[in-house]
Amino acid sequence: MAVATEVSAQELIDRLNAAYEKAHVQYEENFWATKMDLKGASSEALASTKTAYEAFLGDPTNLAAVRRALAAAGSDKSSLSPEQEKALHIMERTFKCYIMEDPKAAELKEKINNLEADLSKARNTMSLGYTDPATGTFHAASSVQLRNTMRVSDDEATRKACYEGVRTIGPFVAERFAEIVKQRNRLARLLGFEDFYDYKVTAAEGFGKARLFSILDDLEAQTAPLLAAARERLAREKGASALEPHNQSYALAGDTEKAQDPYFPFEQAVDVWARTFAALGIKYMDSTMTLDLCDRTGKYSNGFCHWPQVAWRKPDGSFVPAKANFTSLATPSQVGSGRTALATLLHEGGHAAHFANIDQPSPFFSQERAPTSVAYAETQSMFLDALIHDAAWMGRYALDRQGGVVPWSVIAESIKATQPYDVFSLRAMIAVPYFEKALYELPEEEVTAERIISLADEVEKRVQGGLSPRPLLSVPHPLSDESSCYYHGYVLAEMAVKQTRAYFKSKYDKIVDNPAIGKELTEGYWRPGNGAMFLDLVAGLTGRPLAADDWVHDLQRSVEDLLREEEAAYKEAVAAGPAIKPGQPFDLGMRVRLVHGDELISDSAEDGGLAGACDKFKAWVDKTYLTKA
Repeated sequence: MAVATEVSAQELIDRLNAAYEKAHVQYEENFWATKMDLKGASSEALASTKTAYEAFLGDPTNLAAVRRALAAAGSDKSSLSPEQEKALHIMERTFKCYIMEDPKAAELKEKINNLEADLSKARNTMSLGYTDPATGTFHAASSVQLRNTMRVSDDEATRKACYEGVRTIGPFVAERFAEIVKQRNRLARLLGFEDFYDYKVTAAEGFGKARLFSILDDLEAQTAPLLAAARERLAREKGASALEPHNQSYALAGDTEKAQDPYFPFEQAVDVWARTFAALGIKYMDSTMTLDLCDRTGKYSNGFCHWPQVAWRKPDGSFVPAKANFTSLATPSQVGSGRTALATLLHEGGHAAHFANIDQPSPFFSQERAPTSVAYAETQSMFLDALIHDAAWMGRYALDRQGGVVPWSVIAESIKATQPYDVFSLRAMIAVPYFEKALYELPEEEVTAERIISLADEVEKRVQGGLSPRPLLSVPHPLSDESSCYYHGYVLAEMAVKQTRAYFKSKYDKIVDNPAIGKELTEGYWRPGNGAMFLDLVAGLTGRPLAADDWVHDLQRSVEDLLREEEAAYKEAVAAGPAIKPGQPFDLGMRVRLVHGDELISDSAEDGGLAGACDKFKAWVDKTYLTKA
């Protein structure tokens, strides 16, 4: 898919930008259609457009043309404008992530694409659910529904049945996945890397597997004693059975989840998310977002936000707004669904805000894949989804259907129930990269379905202290090329989130309803896109190099100290109320379309703005789920 010829630097840039946009849009439209199980969706079309997209990114003639343009400028910098030079450099960096000059490598990559498409189709149509221990009836349920039930069901037998249901994912995917792992490693070694993990992390972060795991090994070592203490405490407080994988989530959140549930009505989630971001001064630069929020059979089992059209600025100065596709997997009538949906909206909406605000002279700066740092991208979403845990946010936005504020007693009980065990989530995060590292380091003859299943259990026991409530093979990231060897980004991002929050609190004393936050995020983190390195961006905004100090500090804090601080923030929040009250007009600078598969529920362009679209969505949820419930 080469577009390079002997042309001027600006014409080369224009041709590459146009070719990138076309390939990216075609692939992402098929990605959305397939993952959402829309009418006419085709795994074959997904595979072919993915191959075409990657063929463009990996065509060596494009890289050669970019290098010729840079070399022709030579020492005469006046022959290129700063914007042209910037665009050519990000193109060079991007193409270097994907070049496969060896025809065997290109052939192998296409084979892997087809294997992944087949696995994705099989996983999406898998008969997943649990057998009711009381009646023997099989209940179809997504992995998200199964984990939610494990978290809130009072019946241990039901929780165990749901865990066993989630565990069936591993054996179902393992055979196909084993072949993909083998082929991925062959590809990486053909390209000169140690293994596939080394290849992926080098492309995304700019440093190799060895450096990454020196960071993770230090974090693992520092938090191992905290994990041991937390497991001992949980067994002491709730009994040894609380450590069982089917009981652990319930032991940690069963009571508090149900107590909080009335204050997170699902049908209010979109409105609350939008007002939260508007009060932070976040704008979406005239982008369009399509949201598919509710679970259904055949739909992809993980929330995500992708951009068929990425944001960038053309040479004539006009800005191309982003188009985002956003999904979550809520069952509105289920306990905990509202809070889960809102957390997903804050997270994926954070991704969308980040990518909507990239303002650079090429779409290459805005692509979500390498050379965009995984850690950089996840910092933005995780910073914003962290708001849901703050008493300063809950005192303003966690309201029941009658407008009543969540009581402090509910928040306090949640803090007391969860803060001593926050290390569990950290260890669950680092378990994924440790599993993938071990997976790609297996000798090829050992890469079998049986060994993959046993390896996942081994890593869970070693890193998490026992089998996990979310089995590693139920995590969708390792299965898909886009997100494989990716999860370490969440860990590095959480370090950056803790450091960024500490910086803002030190500077402003508050984050919630502070419009200065959106401005600083836009200018410091979002606008540069992947033209700046993750570690440099964090240091530039916060004034110090990235470190785990603030994260470890939070884990080591006493419950008493945290309660005092959060209660003061809660009282201030209740007294002030939200900056944008329910029912008040607001504007995120964005068109929002709410859909359910092929069904259009509401559209802010047609339904009286975003507030009107939210009202129409609320009515649809009530009619479709809550009235029946």
